Amino acid sequence: MKRLVLVRHGESAWNKENRFTGWTNVQLTEQGVKEAKEAGKVLKKEGYNFRLAYTSYLTRAIKTLWLILEEMDLMWIEERKSWRLNEKHYGNLQGLNKAETAEKYGDEKVLMWRRSFDVPPEPLGDNDERNPRLDPRYAGVPATDLPLTESLKEVIDRLDPYWEEEIKPSLQQEDDLLVAAHGNSLRALVMKLKGMSEEEILGFNIPTGIPYVFEFDDNLNLVKDYFLGDPEVVKALMEKVANQAKKK
Repeated sequence: MKRLVLVRHGESAWNKENRFTGWTNVQLTEQGVKEAKEAGKVLKKEGYNFRLAYTSYLTRAIKTLWLILEEMDLMWIEERKSWRLNEKHYGNLQGLNKAETAEKYGDEKVLMWRRSFDVPPEPLGDNDERNPRLDPRYAGVPATDLPLTESLKEVIDRLDPYWEEEIKPSLQQEDDLLVAAHGNSLRALVMKLKGMSEEEILGFNIPTGIPYVFEFDDNLNLVKDYFLGDPEVVKALMEKVANQAKKK
């Protein structure tokens, strides 16, 4: 049996402030740190034994991974980082409060920007200080690959080759594999792994800090998937994520 564990980073400062974060680097809140540590405790208790872990280039995901591994006494294992695991790029929405933006533009418009499959928000300008092409962490990435905005479809397009060429081959070699990333990059993986439709994935939400396990047979056929947590608690947290961008 093979087990792939997906963990959305713990609550970040901008999660708490209900802001569009995207590729902006923000820290975990105290609650986010607690969530990440709890995820590590649960995974250790359930007997997971990772030798390799993946994460994005964004601070909140990296810190979540470190906290999980610290709780598991696995900080020595190999980590691989990729911009392809970054959150969806929200363009000019980055930094704006979701509920206030819904008040201004309406729930339907903001929901389209936030959750439509192939309609991205307005892009950043080339000279915008938030442009990832100006960030040294992406110096090794071709400028043409770095987005100024994205839809979920574009997140899937950039993540798919990383799954096929990097994560999937590693899973064939490992019994347990850990990915600490973001709501939309993980949804892109979930859509692929479960064969979900566009409509299904748009209504699917991943709560922060709750390990999401995929079990496969030795041929990497999906056997089952589940969250490591109380089903009612997980359901409430998923609904909380879904309601973030609604008008107050």
